[in-house]
Amino acid sequence: MGGAAQSTARMRFFPIRPELTRYLTAIYLNDIDVPPGERMIDMLHPEWANLRFMEGDPGIGSIGPGEMTPTPVCVLAGPTCHATRFELGTIRSWGIGFLPLGWTRFFAASAEHYADRAVDAEQDPVFAAIARLRPQLADPHADPYAQAEAINRHLIDLLADAPPDDPAVVRAHAALADPDVGTVADLAARAEVSERSLERLSRRAFGFPPMLLLRRQRFLRTLGAVMLDASRSWSAALDLHYYDQSHFNRDFTRFMGLTPRAYMAKPHPVVDAAVRGRMAAAGAPMQVLHRPDP
Repeated sequence: MGGAAQSTARMRFFPIRPELTRYLTAIYLNDIDVPPGERMIDMLHPEWANLRFMEGDPGIGSIGPGEMTPTPVCVLAGPTCHATRFELGTIRSWGIGFLPLGWTRFFAASAEHYADRAVDAEQDPVFAAIARLRPQLADPHADPYAQAEAINRHLIDLLADAPPDDPAVVRAHAALADPDVGTVADLAARAEVSERSLERLSRRAFGFPPMLLLRRQRFLRTLGAVMLDASRSWSAALDLHYYDQSHFNRDFTRFMGLTPRAYMAKPHPVVDAAVRGRMAAAGAPMQVLHRPDP
């Protein structure tokens, strides 16, 4: 006799064309299979922006502690500084992860306006051009490599009408990804802008003020280290900018809405697949830990 059906989550990452590596963290396909009548439950750490095209049961979700609401089948989640809670059924979901520079190239809106928000990309004119990809990704029997290439081609076509790269965004992002940078003054110096200009740049391209971004970065460096090696203690993984573990615990509660112990006690089928798949494909366990191309 066979056992009860098990839920499974599989995430695959696909090549990004060289023309796009400055703008994207990943092109990925998530296949989630859940027995009828059940849903997979997980909690996603803070990220940069992602666009997802879902076929199946996208379920419900919430960025932060609010009420969970139905997830659009074509959903743009802006940059986040809160955990995203979600419950979903069987789905096939294509995703595109955007670096801050990618946000400024593809979307004519301040990232701050979409920070900690998820919107229906097919209904928001800011994302209309990129949301037109959905019909090319809907066929579950199509060659996924051909579908990934369709994403690449579509985004390259959109670059023709995009504004130029902003070198200050690249410099600020490189500094933010450097574990030695721990103050706003250091970040501004590395970005080669004043602290006042950094504040404006940070909100426009990254979605949040600089100090909050630095705080999020040290938190995710620590969380990423433990998720890659569950035998590692929090104290052994602490980022160099934490005074002690209680300092980290406060950040954990701020960003995730629960304690480290409570978080690790829960299963994370989707996030675990993403962390390990991303590490193998891109050398970083989390989207926010990607370093920008020079």
